[in-house]
Amino acid sequence: MGSGYRKNLNVLVPCFVTLAIMSGLVAYSPELYRAFCGATGYGGTTQRAYSDPTTSSKQTVTVVFDSNVAPGLPWRFEPEQRSVNVHLGEQKLVFFSAENLSDKTTTGHATFNVTPETSGIYFNKIQCFCFNEERLDPHQKVDMPVVF
Repeated sequence: MGSGYRKNLNVLVPCFVTLAIMSGLVAYSPELYRAFCGATGYGGTTQRAYSDPTTSSKQTVTVVFDSNVAPGLPWRFEPEQRSVNVHLGEQKLVFFSAENLSDKTTTGHATFNVTPETSGIYFNKIQCFCFNEERLDPHQKVDMPVVF
């Protein structure tokens, strides 16, 4: 094996290593993006809390709810309350109502966001129907809780 073979290996090996790294980044980019958004609150991504807040403040904020349904999903989906006033750090329970308007069982998965986008890192959800897929039988109506 001559020096030409060695020169080719010196070029090919770094190229294949770079290709493998880039392929891995492409394959895991959605997970990396979700992790980045969850850690920074980028794009209004909320934080997920696993316990109740320990203190609350006298300062209040108004949380306004909005809901949309994806085209083709035959559901009515809306908040039970359009807005709530909450003390910073206070735990709050609200409900959304979902109704399957079709004659077939359907499954939906809620996505969520907070605006203004810079506030997402300060918004902690403790329990939310949006963590799981929801299956509704024909014309079934359910109330779904969110604790934040």
